[in-house]
Amino acid sequence: MSESRTGNGLLRSGAVVGVMTMLSRVLGLVRDVVIATLFGAGSGADAFFIAFRIPNFMRRLFAEGAFNQAFVPVLSEYATQREHRETRELLDATAGTLALVLLALTVVAVVCAPWLVWVFAPGFHDDGHGKLALTADMLRITFPYLLLISLTAFSGSVLNSYSRFAVPAFTPVLLNLVLIAAALWLAPLLAEPVMALAWGVLLAGLAQLLFQLPFLARLGLLPRLRPNFRHHGVRRILRLMGPAMFGVSVSQINLLVDTVLASLLASGSVSWLYYSDRLVELPLGVFGIAIGTVILPALSRQHATNDPQHFARMLDWGIRAVLLIGLPAALALLVLAEPLLVTLFQYGAMTEHDIAMSALSLRAYATGLLAFMLIKVLAPGYYARQDTVTPVKIGVVAMIANMGLNVALMGPLAHAGLALATALSAWLNAGLLARGLRRRDVLHFQPGWWRLAGQLGGGCLLLTGGLWWATPEWHSWLAWELPRRLAMIAALVIGGVSVYFGWLALTGVRLRHLRLRG
Repeated sequence: MSESRTGNGLLRSGAVVGVMTMLSRVLGLVRDVVIATLFGAGSGADAFFIAFRIPNFMRRLFAEGAFNQAFVPVLSEYATQREHRETRELLDATAGTLALVLLALTVVAVVCAPWLVWVFAPGFHDDGHGKLALTADMLRITFPYLLLISLTAFSGSVLNSYSRFAVPAFTPVLLNLVLIAAALWLAPLLAEPVMALAWGVLLAGLAQLLFQLPFLARLGLLPRLRPNFRHHGVRRILRLMGPAMFGVSVSQINLLVDTVLASLLASGSVSWLYYSDRLVELPLGVFGIAIGTVILPALSRQHATNDPQHFARMLDWGIRAVLLIGLPAALALLVLAEPLLVTLFQYGAMTEHDIAMSALSLRAYATGLLAFMLIKVLAPGYYARQDTVTPVKIGVVAMIANMGLNVALMGPLAHAGLALATALSAWLNAGLLARGLRRRDVLHFQPGWWRLAGQLGGGCLLLTGGLWWATPEWHSWLAWELPRRLAMIAALVIGGVSVYFGWLALTGVRLRHLRLRG
């Protein structure tokens, strides 16, 4: 297969993942609007966000983080170099071992729920609203989600490795649909309405797993759960997982540290960080994670077939694609922080003060959006080559820096200082990853970078200036009804996109420039 066809395939696959992820993220915002309207940023919302964040953090750490980055390269090697029977045996052993380990972890977590909450949100212990007990009760319901969603992620990794990207990308839509249904229809039936969200998480995990199984069966790859720690492939995956657990999930660990420290600050801090993080997750998920999703299997195949030149060009392609979208997205979040938060969340129990506080942390997170996206492209450059040690060393440095910045910034800036510390440590992480790839002669910047920098810089200046001039003062948005808010946001977004991409078109940027060339 030619490089041009490979590049076109990556573009198409990235577009498919992006569209599906966009649907998921939009529904995720709808879900958060419903939660904000019904539960606001009070004690119940704080309790749910912690009870959901603990298994969700471990999901990203184990399933989408360490496991995925260790499993995909090994599976790609088996799929390209070994017989189908051996690949099936690897899947059976890996699925069984993963399920056994996570089942044991789930049992321990359910029994020790109050202690887990105390570790992850120590500030809840002294809260007079019973947040610790409520969070522990919710965690006992939400933690089994980790087992279900990890097996879902395993299934998605298999499908992605066989270029079936659409199904795994669509699967998170089910989580949002189930949570919306739980909030609207189950919550009014319960004595503690917010508990409906916990039940919704558990049901969503089951729905997502069951959704993917038929597609695995069509490929003849539906695994049988046969734990086998002695299987050669499983042992390799476990060896790679240990270091990878830190390397790819540093940003998630940093976000969790933010949550722990935020529980010590004013009530509502956890929710303010959550709502601002959700808006940052929209461009990160649609574009950054989409590119990272398609690039890891492709890089793994290039490494398995010993094609270092194409490997390097593919990394360069990923960085250019991230910059093309990440820069304007970050700038738009900086300019439109309050209008976006008002439009999406300022209903029911969500107050004007909550919007102002969420906007502070949103701007802080936005300064690190491009770094978060670059990590999604640069980290696979190591994992595709089955190097999990180097990202660990980089991750430790970034973690230490984040903790130091948290201590320095949370005093003067409160919860926004925690968000800014996470953004700064993400830039350190991305920079060290890029430097390491350059030193290993793996990342080669291709011709045309200076021209692209000028084109992107001009487009970003026009975008920022145009949004700043056209956006009404945010307090005036509070008096508007939802249709007017949505119409104004849509006009600003469409106008900004038109100005930015119009400038790029005028200066010669074309879609074909994002294709890999020989």
